[in-house]
Amino acid sequence: MYPPVVPSALEAHQPLMVFSHPYRWAILSHLAYSDRRVGELTQLVGQPQNLVSYHLRELRDAGLVSSRRSSLDGRDMYYRIDLDRCGALLCDTAAALHPALRFEASSVTPPRRPGGSPRVLFLCTGNSARSQMAEALTNTRFAQAVQARSAGSYPKPLHPNAVRVMAERGIDISGNTSKHLRRYERSHFDYVVTLCDKVREVCPEFPGVPHRIHWSMPDPAAEGSADSETFPAFERTVQELEVRIPQLVAQLFAPQGGTANER
Repeated sequence: MYPPVVPSALEAHQPLMVFSHPYRWAILSHLAYSDRRVGELTQLVGQPQNLVSYHLRELRDAGLVSSRRSSLDGRDMYYRIDLDRCGALLCDTAAALHPALRFEASSVTPPRRPGGSPRVLFLCTGNSARSQMAEALTNTRFAQAVQARSAGSYPKPLHPNAVRVMAERGIDISGNTSKHLRRYERSHFDYVVTLCDKVREVCPEFPGVPHRIHWSMPDPAAEGSADSETFPAFERTVQELEVRIPQLVAQLFAPQGGTANER
């Protein structure tokens, strides 16, 4: 006799119902590769803004999407997917259907690529914190698998709190210098990742038409002072990068067709 499907079991996995709508799935599919504004999602999904906003609200209520006010235009919002939350819901629901369908999350262990390591350029305005930390984390934790560089549109001196928060993780960036993005205007990259809303708007074209991704991350230097003994904004920034960079690396080594350009 088959086990009965009781209402409580269905209610336990009710958030999964959010995935079932084709427009919500389309929104998640686009957010899986890059943070987006409502206007961009409206064009990509091909539906009116009020309808896209409605589905975004449903996704936010389910904990699958979060929003962050743009640092370029405070009237606008960037939306970001929570890939870990999506994965957990999908895995838990599969296991609820049958124990044999339980999947365990695995760490990213990228293989060697015959054509050489993929190259990633991280950009922010000052190249003093966000992009420097992203470059260091990528090169340290995925050494010999990915080559990362960083630059800025208006370079500033390396922020001391960026040095401190990275040192806590055993990574020394104290000898790094800030670089203007013009330094790499003739360089070839597989991916260009903009980490702030301002640099996204001035990001130039690079040779080879690399994939463009945007992560809307606030400037940690805007909170507190350089001499502060505590630096929670920098800690939050590094923690977010520690989540997003492995996801990017998994994307880099996905089969062809598993990537999407943010433009």
